[in-house]
Amino acid sequence: PEVVNGRTHKATVVDLSPWVEYEFRVVASNSVGIGEPSRPSALLKTKATVPVVAPMNVSGGGGSRSELVITWEPVPEELQNGEGFGYVIMFRPLGSTTWTKAVVASVEASKYVYRNESITPLSPFEVKVGVYNNEGEGTLSSISIVYSGEDEPQIAPVGASALSVSAAAVEVSWQPIAWNRHTGRVLGYEVRW
Repeated sequence: PEVVNGRTHKATVVDLSPWVEYEFRVVASNSVGIGEPSRPSALLKTKATVPVVAPMNVSGGGGSRSELVITWEPVPEELQNGEGFGYVIMFRPLGSTTWTKAVVASVEASKYVYRNESITPLSPFEVKVGVYNNEGEGTLSSISIVYSGEDEPQIAPVGASALSVSAAAVEVSWQPIAWNRHTGRVLGYEVRW
């Protein structure tokens, strides 16, 4: 901290964080050295202000058919800047001009699920997540692309064939299903007999 002239009996402390409790001590110094600090002052909380830090790592995806799952890292308490903290979620289908807005009034929230039967599987959405408190709305994150939930594969594997390899075993093979909007990510196959 800046050293204050010995004839001055007050100082302004700057660059403090909003809505944080502080206590202060004063230490006297001279050419010989630094003395003992004063007793701490009473706790004093700085005033609240609009939050300025947007959530990090906005992403999502997965979920069930007709769902858009949006996730983010919660903003730590020391960056919430006031009471009544929550999240503003904005999303729109890729290429659309109209944003849909939702509010999550929970400090600990890190996920929002939008359900709508009109959402087609694996549709890309532009998503951004912002913050607010009792002082107003703050910063929004940059835009992330998030895909809506998948449906079960609508296409069956083709080219199934079987080859007897022993008296007790048969090797079954097929052509893999290529990724597309109707199949999604194929995580595995089931062989039935």
